Amino acid sequence: MSAEAARRAFAPNWPARLGLLALALYALYAAAQLDVTFARLMIGFGEAGRFLGRMVPPNFARWELLAEGMLESLQIAFIASAVGIALSFPVALLAARNLMPWWISGPARGFIGLCRSLHYVIVAILFVKAIGFGALAGVCALVVASIGFIAKLFAEAIEEISPRQVEAVRATGAGFVAVLLYGVLPQVASRFVGFCIYQVDSNLRNSTMVGIVGAGGIGGTLFAAFKRFDYDFVAAILIVIIALIFAAELVATRVRAALQ
Repeated sequence: MSAEAARRAFAPNWPARLGLLALALYALYAAAQLDVTFARLMIGFGEAGRFLGRMVPPNFARWELLAEGMLESLQIAFIASAVGIALSFPVALLAARNLMPWWISGPARGFIGLCRSLHYVIVAILFVKAIGFGALAGVCALVVASIGFIAKLFAEAIEEISPRQVEAVRATGAGFVAVLLYGVLPQVASRFVGFCIYQVDSNLRNSTMVGIVGAGGIGGTLFAAFKRFDYDFVAAILIVIIALIFAAELVATRVRAALQ
């Protein structure tokens, strides 16, 4: 290869460089507009140090209240996961473009997009306004979030299957249900299980947050402690939440390993 050809092979990508430069300049402009300054950051670090100092040592004296809120969060997470996964499967089948015509898959995909368009906390606020405070609002919010996430992954997994196995089952004269059971599900079953485990783990985390807006769970206890400036109890709640998430991650890892 000549020197001229080598230079052409490693020629600089000026459009990409200009794009990165424009992005960096806009980031600086946005930081100035939002008053994001180093001085404010240093003040924030000082305040954070004083805040953390008031959280030590954690106060576990009101462990009954803590256990009650955590149990409610667990119940919200598992109910929302079960209902959300059960509803996500038929929605995903309707949204799979290799199984359904466009006039069915299109609206189904639009419904999935609608479920994904709003953050689960915003959805929880809407349900709190609609059906009142309590765990039911949290369950409904996480069901919507579960459909938006799981149904999308289910549909994409179904669209990636090999058509040969589906065509072989159809060639036997099998109906739609038999095609699903013997042509589609065997190809995606392991991925479905992985998606479901991840969603349960995600709902465990999210269930601790919906309570902040009145949708039940430990989040309500946490928000009330913040309003009372009861920071040592806040520390106890955060420790329990972190321990719960670590335990859920450990269980999920063991389940995935057992299913492989």
